[in-house]
Amino acid sequence: MPTASITPGHFPTSPLAFRSADAGQQARVRAFAGEQAAAATAARDRLADLWAAATTRADRATALRTVHTDLVAWRYELAAASAGRLGQGIAHNAERFRTPIAANTNYDRLGDVGRLRDGAEWNPGTRTYTGGRATPAYEAMVRYGQAAESRFALDCVSGDVLQNWVTLPDGRRIPGNRIVRGEAAKGIAEELTARVAARGVDVSRMETGGTLIYTATPAPQDTQALFAAALEILADPDLTPETYLTARYCLFQAPQTKKGSDAVGRTFAVAVGALALGDTAPALPADIDLRCYVLGQAAACRP
Repeated sequence: MPTASITPGHFPTSPLAFRSADAGQQARVRAFAGEQAAAATAARDRLADLWAAATTRADRATALRTVHTDLVAWRYELAAASAGRLGQGIAHNAERFRTPIAANTNYDRLGDVGRLRDGAEWNPGTRTYTGGRATPAYEAMVRYGQAAESRFALDCVSGDVLQNWVTLPDGRRIPGNRIVRGEAAKGIAEELTARVAARGVDVSRMETGGTLIYTATPAPQDTQALFAAALEILADPDLTPETYLTARYCLFQAPQTKKGSDAVGRTFAVAVGALALGDTAPALPADIDLRCYVLGQAAACRP
């Protein structure tokens, strides 16, 4: 098996992690790549042992699921030991790193998200954060908000909801995430506010103003179908870089927990690629999550 070594260089830091304009803070954020490399190496070795005992492709898929579960636990443990991420936002809650998405759709806002600006201040009149300095997280959200809006024209969608579709190697098509704007996005903002308030969290400074555009995770049954498809593809002893990219896209279309799925998906994908493809495994883009949520399958699966 063409196993490759795993280093922090395999984990370029997501721009969404850079919520400070301070160089020192950014350096500390980059250090997380070392944690990911260590976890991915352990996951690769665990998977190698499990695959050595597997006799069928189904056994290999079960082994993949086991390793993914281990990584969810790893990410939860890191969150439980952490004070939380930088910047403005809802208070850190480690439990959400092991809470399944289940019935409640996950929504992520794109575009001009003021709370991602370093030193931004709350404006109660507009229900936005204003001022401060741009950060890589803010700039990435603006860029992908523009890309998300452009998708409506590119896909000839005149309404407020754009449905992404995932095509599997066997030709099956499964509904993936949605991009939501306009009046439908306003409904999401109201839903999110009610949900967070129901958890006993203060929503008085929850950013729901400005031009709203969100990504929304697939329906639960589609999320699980996409996750199972990713494992089935990765379990193929004849996995290729091309089919690996499709599986990786499925993984990011099928987040399993309320928080932390991005880091788990990155770590899992690198571990499996290192074991199954060695040095031919496609590199992980720093903005892999945003690519998969916004750009559509053809663009997101480009090496």
